[in-house]
Amino acid sequence: MFHIFQYQPLRLISQNSLSSMCLKLMLSRPVAFAQIWKSWFSSHSLLGKKNIILMGPPGAGKTTIGKIVGQKLDCPVIDIDDDVLETTWNMSVSEKLQDVGYKEFLEEEGKALLKFSASGSVISLSGSNPMHAAGMQHIKKNGIVVYLDVPTTVIMSRLKSKETDRIVGLSPGVTLKDILQFRKQFYKRWFDIRVLCGGDVAAEVLAEKVLDAVKRYQDSELETFISTRSIKSGRSTEDSHKLYFSDVVIQGLALDGGLFVPERGLPKFTAEEWQGLIEATYIERAQVILERCIHPADIPASKLAEIIETVYGENFSCSKVAPVRHLAGNQFLLELFHGPTASFKDFALQLVPHLFAYCIPRSCNYLILVATSGDTGSAVLDGFSRLPDTDKQRIALVNFFPEDGVSPIQKSQMIGCQKENAWSVGVKSDFDFCQTAIKQMFTNSDFTGFLTVEYGTALAAANSINWARLLPQIVYHASAYLDLVHQGIISFGSPVDICIPTGNFGNILAAFYAKMMGIPIRKCICASNENNVLTDFIKTGAYDLRGRKLISTFSPAVDILKSSNLERYLHLIANEDGQLVTQLFNQLENQGHFQLRKDLLGKLQQDLVAGWCSDEDCLAAIHSVYSTTGYILDTHTAVAKVVADRLQDRTCPIIISSTAHYSKFAPAILRALRIAEINQNPLSQLHLLSSYGALPPIHWGLLETLKKTGNGDHQVCAADMSVLMTHIETLIQNHFM
Repeated sequence: MFHIFQYQPLRLISQNSLSSMCLKLMLSRPVAFAQIWKSWFSSHSLLGKKNIILMGPPGAGKTTIGKIVGQKLDCPVIDIDDDVLETTWNMSVSEKLQDVGYKEFLEEEGKALLKFSASGSVISLSGSNPMHAAGMQHIKKNGIVVYLDVPTTVIMSRLKSKETDRIVGLSPGVTLKDILQFRKQFYKRWFDIRVLCGGDVAAEVLAEKVLDAVKRYQDSELETFISTRSIKSGRSTEDSHKLYFSDVVIQGLALDGGLFVPERGLPKFTAEEWQGLIEATYIERAQVILERCIHPADIPASKLAEIIETVYGENFSCSKVAPVRHLAGNQFLLELFHGPTASFKDFALQLVPHLFAYCIPRSCNYLILVATSGDTGSAVLDGFSRLPDTDKQRIALVNFFPEDGVSPIQKSQMIGCQKENAWSVGVKSDFDFCQTAIKQMFTNSDFTGFLTVEYGTALAAANSINWARLLPQIVYHASAYLDLVHQGIISFGSPVDICIPTGNFGNILAAFYAKMMGIPIRKCICASNENNVLTDFIKTGAYDLRGRKLISTFSPAVDILKSSNLERYLHLIANEDGQLVTQLFNQLENQGHFQLRKDLLGKLQQDLVAGWCSDEDCLAAIHSVYSTTGYILDTHTAVAKVVADRLQDRTCPIIISSTAHYSKFAPAILRALRIAEINQNPLSQLHLLSSYGALPPIHWGLLETLKKTGNGDHQVCAADMSVLMTHIETLIQNHFM
């Protein structure tokens, strides 16, 4: 059996000599000594008895990078090909492959791996090692597996230049690209950490990235969350409870009424890392981005990959998941309606239930509270209904929506999406009341404490106030830019503008986060309907709700006056000044307005521009686009189209977020297309629209939901906090007790 148990120093120094040298350095240069000692201790404590195991395709640079990492850590470096396989077989790897053939080679390679053990070393696997399950299970027990993820085109170029002839599985009729794609499933199964390796990045740089990734993996303390209303001067390590990703997914809203944000900000990607994702699929991009945003101590990379592949591989009707379509001129549509409930909310609300179910403790039941102005309701109901039955027994959901403030089809869809653990409740008020009511319930310690003690049930939120809701939205904004690069519309580094119909500020905030992470977005254009409080705010810095009443429009998902996620953005541009954020939003709550400081308004206007659109202009845009292109915009996308036409300067492409399928707003669409007689039955309206043969086709999921359920039944409540709280208690009794 091949053993390496302890590292042997390359240079032997006597203990007395070493002590003398350390003493002299400590006395003469104490600062330098402290830095050297800290560096030595950090390097040697990084490994302990664990191994760093480098995994990746042939040509990924595992051997070269492994040697550099080993030198930096001053520990043994083991190359499985050279130091284990060839030593065991007494022949070269290529000779062995030629001698026994592909299948027998994998088995022999696996047997050799099973006999191998080491500790405190850097190990470079062969490209085919991960294909032997038992061998990988054995070696992974005492190691951290680092996946060197190199774009397939780069690997093919490297192997071609080297004229490599020992690729396991290469045979007539099987291309190198086929082999590399086939192996990815095995790499994804075993890795703990992914390191993106671009084509022109020096091995020294990649070795540093490996060490940084291992440090991150071992230290979840670096990725804590704070409230937007946290006052830094009052916080200390001893007297504040640290919160991690899994905590904020469960808790939703901070106890002080603020929203959770990562204490050290979002991860940054280099230009080379983004470029390495140009050829990637949507699912692969999502895995890479979310791995960097969610610490593996909260959700391991392999589990996260499993969830992402299930959600975006099975639940979306388009293989590209979020395709980018050319509309006209320099305008492109990001189609975000291919999920099961036909809106952009599906991207988060198909994923978040699985994240939530993984993170929550098994000892408690959870009731999710959601407020919606339209699309969130059906999306969250559908998402939580897809959980395994064991999870549905301990996770239930209540969806509050304005009874008279959503489209007829949206209401039918929300009612039709009700399941045994998920209910829709109409409230005789507007969305702002529903959202405020949920916030007040979360911060009512008497109410939450009563539910916990009496029923063993905790409250949680799935609205865009929940941090986990924003992460999948970052992915599709980044992916849209990469798609334009992949299509040859732009080269990487060229700027784009993004225009988004905006109500609660979550979608546009996610675009800004993508920009912070390295996507070259120039301006985020905020498009409002006649409830244009955000437009006024971005232009003047005055957020003023005094005298404003919510207007019911053809774009109900952005019929919002209080934009919750704006708080996260202001916290960011105010340099995380929680005291200022608290002051602003307390003033908004108590007095109905606040005024942003001039310097902060200047920062805001560097990032955002805004405009608004009337219902009349919205319908005119739908008619105009259909007449010229044969494509039907939904009412929210039409709002963004009108604002984009007015505000873009045409010096760069503009990506318009198409946030919902037009099927959800059939009466308004039929009116825009100037069809005089409109049947009031939602299903009949969809059949009428489908007869036009327009693009995109009628949404499959929406059509099926309406066919199966009709209008159904749902509860309706008065706009009264005590009534809503009583209703929640009754639902808990019926489901959990």
